[in-house]
Amino acid sequence: MTLISNPFEYDRARGCMAGLALGDALGRPVEGLSAAEIQAQWGYIEGFIDDEPAGSDDTEYALLSASTVLRVGTGATMHDFAQSWIDDVLPQASEFAGGGFSEMAAIDNLRKGVAPPQSGDHIHAWSDGLAMRVAPLGIVANGDVAMAARLAEADGAVSHSGEGIYAGVAVAVAVTAAMRGASSEQCFDEALASIPSDSWTARHLQRAQRLVQEESDSARLAVLLCDNLAISDYFWADLATEAVGLAFGALLHGGGDVVRTTTFAVNLGRDSDTNAAIAGCIAGAIAGESSIPVDWLAVVQPVKGSCIRSMAGLHPLHIADQLGALIEGASA
Repeated sequence: MTLISNPFEYDRARGCMAGLALGDALGRPVEGLSAAEIQAQWGYIEGFIDDEPAGSDDTEYALLSASTVLRVGTGATMHDFAQSWIDDVLPQASEFAGGGFSEMAAIDNLRKGVAPPQSGDHIHAWSDGLAMRVAPLGIVANGDVAMAARLAEADGAVSHSGEGIYAGVAVAVAVTAAMRGASSEQCFDEALASIPSDSWTARHLQRAQRLVQEESDSARLAVLLCDNLAISDYFWADLATEAVGLAFGALLHGGGDVVRTTTFAVNLGRDSDTNAAIAGCIAGAIAGESSIPVDWLAVVQPVKGSCIRSMAGLHPLHIADQLGALIEGASA
C-alpha cells in the first residue's frame, strides 16, 4: 500500500529514532547473556541499569544510513549507500568499537574496491547489522511499503545478503507501516508479508508470534523466546533471524508501548542492544515521541562516535527532523 501523500508525522519519526537510541542504551549492559542468566543476576529488568546509559554502533549505523537519504534523497541506490561508507567510514584508522562482523567484512571489501552487491557477499552476511540501521529508511518512506523495502535492500547490499537483507526489509516495512498509524499487530503482518514466506526470518517471526500468544507472563515469555529463537550453536549472538524474531516478539508483547517493549526486549538477552533498538524503533514510530517519559527522553543525546567517529555529535532527534524536512520538501 502506498500512502506517500500522507502528512509527515514528526512525532512518530522522533519517537522512532528515540526508541532506537533508548533500546540501544538499555540493552548494552547485558549484551551476550541469555534471558535466564539476566533473571538470575538482575531479576526482571524494568529500566536502565547503567549509571550513564549511552548508545553504540546500532544508533551510529542508523545515522549513517540516514545520511545517505539526506544527501541524495529517497531514490538512493546501493552505490549511494556505499559512497557514504566510503566517505564517512573507510577513512577511519582507529578501531570500530563494537562494530559487527558483517560491517567489518563490508569495510574490508570496500577498501579493496569491491562494490555492492559483492561487498555484502561474505560469510557473515546474515547478521542483524542491517536490521538495526534501517529505521531512518522506514521513516522517509512515510507509509510507502515498496519504497521502504527498496531502500532497505539498497542499503543492505553494501554489507549483507540473503537472510540479513530479509530481516532489514522486515524492520523497514514495519517502521513505515507505523508511520501511517498501524498497530503493532499490523506492523508485524506487513513485515511478514514483505519477505519470502519460506525464509528463515519468516519462520522465526511466526514462531515468536505463537509464543507471545501462548504465554502472557513477561518473565516466563522472555525465557521461552530466548530458548526457542536463540541460535546457541552459532559462535555469536547477532544472527538476523534470531534478533528480528526476538525484537518482533517484544513488539507484540509490548503492544507498541515504548517502555514496555524496549525493557522486555532487553530481558530477552543475546544481542540485547540490537534487539531492543529494533523493537524500540518500531514501537516509537507507533506511539510517537510524546508517549515516551520525559526522563527517558533525556537519555537520548548526541552520539559519541564510539564506533563511527564521523557520526560524533549527531543527535537522533535532530536527524528525525531532517528526515521530515526531506519528505515535506519532496511533496511540496
